[in-house]
Amino acid sequence: MACSERRKEIKRRRHRREKLVQFKRKLESAKTSEKPIIAEKVRKLTPGAEQILSQWGYSDR
Repeated sequence: MACSERRKEIKRRRHRREKLVQFKRKLESAKTSEKPIIAEKVRKLTPGAEQILSQWGYSDR
């Protein structure tokens, strides 16, 4: 029996949350040249990326 759409969405959210934790850890220890790359990956991952990046203290400007 296939998963319901709700189960799929919950799985997507959990995976997204786990990826954000990984990116936050990498961003804290990243060099200056690596930070924009990580920020771009976060932007591709989730629609609320700008708010998340500002909470983490990252600004590219």
